[in-house]
Amino acid sequence: MSQQQPAIETILRIPGKWSGPEELISRLPDGVRIEGRNLVLPDGVEFECSPMPRDDQFAKVFRGSCRRPATPQELAIVDDYSVNVCLSGPGGSLDAAHAMMSAGGAILQAGGGGVFIDNSGLSHGASAWLEMSEVGDADALSYAFVGIIRGRMEVWTMGMHILGKPDLVMPRADADADQEAIIETLRYVCAGEKPIDDGHILADEHGPRYQIRTAPADQFNSDSPMHNPFGRLKLVSYRSIAEQN
Repeated sequence: MSQQQPAIETILRIPGKWSGPEELISRLPDGVRIEGRNLVLPDGVEFECSPMPRDDQFAKVFRGSCRRPATPQELAIVDDYSVNVCLSGPGGSLDAAHAMMSAGGAILQAGGGGVFIDNSGLSHGASAWLEMSEVGDADALSYAFVGIIRGRMEVWTMGMHILGKPDLVMPRADADADQEAIIETLRYVCAGEKPIDDGHILADEHGPRYQIRTAPADQFNSDSPMHNPFGRLKLVSYRSIAEQN
């Protein structure tokens, strides 16, 4: 019996300076429409769409969460936004993530300044998001949706559940010694058709580099958009394994 896929909801917040819903609707790309509380793409896929009032904290959070700097024009919209358009829809796969990117892109083309992702705490300026949406491959999707957090003792990803994948974690000392390891593994996991699991070995031309082990679950409640029901996997270097033996 196949295991039931966990239900994932992806949530985006898109700030803009619209005077009202009429202006937003009038500026949507051809074929995109709003029906009731739903944004409908040209292919008929629907996303829940609801306005959120301005608050005094969002602009600061957005600026501090940008993966790469947004343009001055984009930040001006974020700083002076009148409403946040909240988009929510199903996640848990690359296809679902790409559809979500397209939905966010439609609001950006109507005048949004950027995208903040509740599930990973990342933000992107409008132009960067639209570029990634146009590319739409696994690398672009992982860069858009998945954050990398560097703590004092560990480095870990956040947001892999949007793509239907477990998050990755590795000791900070190993991450500092091999700074591309977690990024390379992230890309490998997202692009691969076969899942990696406990005991999987990651190697290169010089031999084994890391062994995958099951890691403890994240610290978020099950109803949090940041909780990953697919779990977490830890990268353990063969150097660390040798030192422990």
